[in-house]
Amino acid sequence: MNIYLIGYRCTGKTTVGKILAQKLRWPVMDSDVELVNEQGLPISKIVESQGWEAFRSIEKNVIQKISLLDRHVIATGGGAVLNGENVKCMKKSGKLVWLRAKPETIHRRMTGDSNTEKTRPALTDKGVFEEIEETLNIRNPIYQKAMDIAIDTDQLTPEDICGIIQKKLIGEQSSV
Repeated sequence: MNIYLIGYRCTGKTTVGKILAQKLRWPVMDSDVELVNEQGLPISKIVESQGWEAFRSIEKNVIQKISLLDRHVIATGGGAVLNGENVKCMKKSGKLVWLRAKPETIHRRMTGDSNTEKTRPALTDKGVFEEIEETLNIRNPIYQKAMDIAIDTDQLTPEDICGIIQKKLIGEQSSV
């Protein structure tokens, strides 16, 4: 069984993934990092040169490969759940943990992250906060449908989030 961390940008997937993997003594992977390594280009360049549709196709191939693994903690890209086949692959090989946060929290985290501009290309032509709200309105029902567990990350430390994940998953399945 793998643990997949799903959710919007800046909800804690990468940070929580690293800490959770250490606690479980499992390898950690980030699907966006795998994609960038495979393509030899940052996501912003892939999107700029090939478009979002091509990026999502590449992402699908990466998710399919990752889903063949076992006992890994995997931080996914925020839009990975937009493709139903990605969700099926992940569900076959693990549990999906939705890390969610309020738009204000996401905005604060994004503007405080110096890597945001080069690693997180804009999804719309709107302002940052408006984009967050609009995208969450579209994606939240998809995250809701895909997830096995949801955790609000606004007021929690990454360690607290890891504890909740461990407690809930161990309660569901003793093989963790």
